[in-house]
Amino acid sequence: MFSSVQTAALSGVQALPVRVEVDISTGLPGFIMVGSLCQEVRESKDRIQAALKNSALDLPASHITVNLSPADIHKDGTAYDLPILIGVLQSLQAFPAERTEGILFLGELGLNGEIRAVRGVLPIVRKAREWGITQCIVPSDNAGEGAIVPGIRIRGASHILQVLEFLKTQEEDILPVYAGVEASQTPAPPDEPDFAEVCGQEHAKRAAMIAAAGFHSLLMTGPPGAGKSMIAKRIPGILPPLSLEESLEVTSIYSVAGMLPPGNALIRRRAFQAPHHSLSVPALIGGGGSPRPGAISLAHRSVLFLDELPEFQKTTLDSLRQPLEDREVHISRVRYVVTYPADFLLVCAMNPCPCGYYPDRNWCRCTETQIRKYLGRISGPILDRIDLCVELKAVELKSIRSDPRGLSSAAMRDMVLRAREIQSRRYAGSRIRFNSDLSGREIEEYCRLGTAEQEYISSIYDKLGLSARSYHRVLRVARTIADLEGSDDLTRKHLLEAVYYRPGLEYWKG
Repeated sequence: MFSSVQTAALSGVQALPVRVEVDISTGLPGFIMVGSLCQEVRESKDRIQAALKNSALDLPASHITVNLSPADIHKDGTAYDLPILIGVLQSLQAFPAERTEGILFLGELGLNGEIRAVRGVLPIVRKAREWGITQCIVPSDNAGEGAIVPGIRIRGASHILQVLEFLKTQEEDILPVYAGVEASQTPAPPDEPDFAEVCGQEHAKRAAMIAAAGFHSLLMTGPPGAGKSMIAKRIPGILPPLSLEESLEVTSIYSVAGMLPPGNALIRRRAFQAPHHSLSVPALIGGGGSPRPGAISLAHRSVLFLDELPEFQKTTLDSLRQPLEDREVHISRVRYVVTYPADFLLVCAMNPCPCGYYPDRNWCRCTETQIRKYLGRISGPILDRIDLCVELKAVELKSIRSDPRGLSSAAMRDMVLRAREIQSRRYAGSRIRFNSDLSGREIEEYCRLGTAEQEYISSIYDKLGLSARSYHRVLRVARTIADLEGSDDLTRKHLLEAVYYRPGLEYWKG
């Protein structure tokens, strides 16, 4: 007998509809599965057979054929266990066939019949609602995640016997609809580290505020102990809170990666991703044998901090070129092609030389060749994509003892929020969210310069040998500086500060 059950596949963070088709016929006993399956999906038949046996359910000696349609979509993961099992039981007439209409099934099976958590439930449930699915049966551990999506009923199951009994009787008490937690009821984040704790370095704090206000990439250079990491860790605290739509995007990425926090609550705070410099290219941009989002996608709408920048492999750093421009990463492999969102705020920190104390020759013992080789690990195209570069000096004792110590995170956050509000009004109805999103054509519209300002930026362009990309980045940063000051016009003062933050390529040339 033939049966068909609804489930879904993941391509990046997008869900695609999949039908589990099961045919049971007489003939040589066997369990055949087709439909472009990876190894863990092929192993599903063994988990299903053991789960049925250990749940006192008989599987007759028949010829079972399972097709996951469409067959040209690659399927991986263990979430197909439950829908395949339900398809087999439906073909065996264990319950009326119409009972599975409008239901999407997801779940991994244990050999004892337990239904275990899987990844990617949130993006699948969001798409299922668009497909007209009225309810989803998912593992109990994923029910809170699925219940974030309004307008669709989520039922959490912990054992296959629960699901079977529900499909037989349709009694609500067996698999009640999960109520979930309202987004407004999610726990408040713990206290963020405060910029007031940073001694001195007011110019670096100013650069961090500009970066947060316009979502501009930032590079900090300076000796050990100057406060580079302290500043970076405090940037999420001055960013505006995630909107509901942004929260759903970020939570979907963490769901696909299998990294949702306990309780499957909606993520409402900006992340701070700080990978070690030994990470590989797939770990940074995503991919792998079974594709997963990388660090840049886990930092979507948040901060990606690369400490000790020259210590990263050059190929790893150069893999950031396309994501920094396109705000997403495209991964093409033999078995799959996926796209992950990667709209992150890049913050980097580095020492000026291998020992960290250049140009202080009282401490630095590095040769010019060593310094040049060290700085040469960062390619020119990567530097050209960094909006703000600021050099930190060693902190003086009087700065450590000073009270008050300067701007707090609360004061900086208020300034950032005002600048973001100006950008929201300016770009209302367009695709642009921040000044860093401006394209070349849009820069001409929103960053108009007076005659004096045009002459000034022309002289700077020739004197510093800027590229067209660098020129546009200077104007974007100047636009953000003007927004922080509440100015509609770009003045020479704004341009001068933006140019001051440009990476000094002569510094890298030695």
